[in-house]
Amino acid sequence: MEVEQIEIRENLRQHPPFELLTEQGLDEVAANVEVTYYRSGSPIVSIDDRIGDLHYIRSGSVEIYRRGGEIQNRLGEGEVFGQLGVMTGKPARYSVRALEDSLIYFIPGEVFKKLLDEQEAFADYLELEDRARLRQAASVGTAASEFMTTRVGKLISREPVMVPEATSIQEAAIEMAEYDVSSLVIYSGSPPVATQAAVAMDDQQVMTGIVTNSDLVKRVLARGLAHDRPVSEVMSSELVTVEEDSFLFEALLMMLRKNIKHLPVLHRGRPAGVIDLSDVVSHETQNSLFVVRSIFQQNSVDELKALLPDVSACFVRMVREDANSHMIGSAIAAIGRSFKQRLLELGQEALGPPPVPYCFLALGSMARDEQFMYTDQDNAMVLHDDYDPKLHGKYFSQLATFVCDGLAQVGYRYCKGGIMATNDRWRIPLAAWKKTFEQWIEKPKPEALLHSSIFFDLDGVHGATRMADELKALISSQASQSPRFLGCLARNAQNRTPPLGFFKDFVLEKSGRYQETLNLKRRGTGPLVDVIRVHALASASLSQNSFRRLEDVLAAGFLTSGMTADLRDALEFIAIIRARHQAADIETGRRPNNNVDPESLSRLERRSLKDAFNVLSNAQKFLKFRYRP
Repeated sequence: MEVEQIEIRENLRQHPPFELLTEQGLDEVAANVEVTYYRSGSPIVSIDDRIGDLHYIRSGSVEIYRRGGEIQNRLGEGEVFGQLGVMTGKPARYSVRALEDSLIYFIPGEVFKKLLDEQEAFADYLELEDRARLRQAASVGTAASEFMTTRVGKLISREPVMVPEATSIQEAAIEMAEYDVSSLVIYSGSPPVATQAAVAMDDQQVMTGIVTNSDLVKRVLARGLAHDRPVSEVMSSELVTVEEDSFLFEALLMMLRKNIKHLPVLHRGRPAGVIDLSDVVSHETQNSLFVVRSIFQQNSVDELKALLPDVSACFVRMVREDANSHMIGSAIAAIGRSFKQRLLELGQEALGPPPVPYCFLALGSMARDEQFMYTDQDNAMVLHDDYDPKLHGKYFSQLATFVCDGLAQVGYRYCKGGIMATNDRWRIPLAAWKKTFEQWIEKPKPEALLHSSIFFDLDGVHGATRMADELKALISSQASQSPRFLGCLARNAQNRTPPLGFFKDFVLEKSGRYQETLNLKRRGTGPLVDVIRVHALASASLSQNSFRRLEDVLAAGFLTSGMTADLRDALEFIAIIRARHQAADIETGRRPNNNVDPESLSRLERRSLKDAFNVLSNAQKFLKFRYRP
């Protein structure tokens, strides 16, 4: 092989998809390449030209124009164009012009088509457009664990044992013993003819609660309650249920989040069975999410702090088991909520019961179930409208301080912006919260919303969580009716642009500790979340999670299926690259961060990352036209 051909082969080898070729394939390409030089501004392809060769940019750059004269794309060294024309035989739909002095390799169509036939990996890469390639990259390796794909219904081994509300406590205990179950489903209506006739409840009978063996111990025996009292007096009436087609990991997270051990399973809204934590344990004894269980067994901040290695191991294990970003984010958020809940319990043990009802709020990534390992604590507190600062202020100030200091001890950094319940501004009654949101929505100011957008991702963690639900309902109903608010929010969502340069090369951090890296949160997942939030609020979505919000946005017709799929794939891919980077940091003993050196990624990952950033760029541009302040 000639020296010039060797140089061509070695250059091709450095770039996808040629890196996927065998040595024989590379040799064949190099032996048949024709090289042409184009001066800046020279046309390379004109619209309706017949394209017989694959074009490879050896050096320089080109611009691709649509028929109307708009720029469609810019390509640089190592990228190709013309593949669709060669594969389809149709005339060129775009024109291509040299942006600067450029050297182009022409790979004959016959050689190119032969490679497509013989080299499967090469063909798969080129036959996928950017959108499809990103979708493929985002889906690789997700949900490999059986735990992540098993449906709850698989664990149901028997119909639920059910009794009416009027059943006595003693009769209920007899039923549990006879059928050897640890829980009973309670329903309203007449007593059944036979013990389990209630399984086939009629339309007038409604499931109203559940009683467990633990309830009988704590609420009956421990209190000396008469056994002839109706079982409805000791049942848990705030029901938490799951549909049988839900994933097992979702059911587990729900049980851990609510700190419950029994979960009724529904089929089309009717009880089909009950699973308990032991069912899940027996199915998946090694799953790392059980660290949450141990949080509620700790009795001090120091004991909670001792669980940090287990939290890190939980995160790393999920990443290595190829869980997707939604599963990882939900699990880590459940751990964060559990820390908050246990700290609030410990605080109340020390300070006494709260003088008025309250709700502790999670904000930001924890509320969205998108939390990873390197995060601030963003929280707030909603107080009942009976709150009197003179009578109750000291209690809630001390409780907030105890919780936020405790969170700092267990790895959640203090929020630099002061968005914490220790801030008097974010520890106010429900009526004041409603007024605050109404002001943000009715009289929006971009500067104010820039620092308050995190409050539009909220979730009740502990206490009277119905107050959080009231705030969500208010936001959903009012935000969608305020074009000015949406316009201001959309403008802010365009502030953090993706790190892509003029020629689609990465723009790296220029200074500081993380220079020459990409911040995947600040310049990737963060602005994607901002974009999705705008569309979600416009469509009156009540969801908090970004993936759930996209489902609502699509259902409301605010974006096309292609646009929502692109946003979902871009968010998933950037998030999973970020998760893998953090897991690698933990495994090597480094403090996890969000800054990735692109040179540490494979060529395919770098290409897919550019695709994802391009989706973000296009999504931000769309906001300019869709929402105007």
